[in-house]
Amino acid sequence: MKGAAVGRGPVALVIGALTLASPLLASLLLASPLPATASTGGFGGTITPISPTLAKQMTGVSWRPGCPVPLRDLRVVTATHHGFDGRDHVGRVIVHRDAAPGILGALRRLFADGFPIRQMTPVDVYGGSDFRSIEADNTSAFNCRFVDGTTRYSEHAYGRAIDVNPIENPYVTSRGTTSHTASRAYVGRTPFRPGMAAEGRALVRAFDAIGWGWGGRWGGAKDYQHFSASGR
Repeated sequence: MKGAAVGRGPVALVIGALTLASPLLASLLLASPLPATASTGGFGGTITPISPTLAKQMTGVSWRPGCPVPLRDLRVVTATHHGFDGRDHVGRVIVHRDAAPGILGALRRLFADGFPIRQMTPVDVYGGSDFRSIEADNTSAFNCRFVDGTTRYSEHAYGRAIDVNPIENPYVTSRGTTSHTASRAYVGRTPFRPGMAAEGRALVRAFDAIGWGWGGRWGGAKDYQHFSASGR
């Protein structure tokens, strides 16, 4: 597809202590939801190009011709994270290639700090629906979509934004409301509970360390789940 060249060389995935060197096996894993598999090897993380199989899955869902970033400029960040169940899991986010090292570093910091993430799955699993992804409390990044109510591309469309634990960290309007029932208990930001973003706590510190802005610092409406390279 025009403007959508993807990496076609061998892909080696490292998940915990497990390496998948087969290009076919790696591309199939990248193109399907990862199971909630326990990891026994501590933190593991990799950055890989978009495989042809994943490119096919994304096209017409989270990406389409005319989006501001071609698929060749996106990367899959695969990383171990702590879960709310006390186990370690492997998840994926898709980001711009220039954001990938920082995101991997932030996830490494979060793992070291014991911060739990419910799940990390590309938004394509939810048909590209931001609402459905949030309802699943899914941490995700790239999605070629507009800012709600506008025709301006979201920072997610550039692969330079991530939403973390969106139920525990809701978008809250200036009137103090949220669109997600499960998030109502988190509109009030005290007491602090696992998975939340708060000043001086692990999640905000991890993204401060890579120079990304936090939507919890916005005036008016607050987007507690949202971190971006631009601060928007």
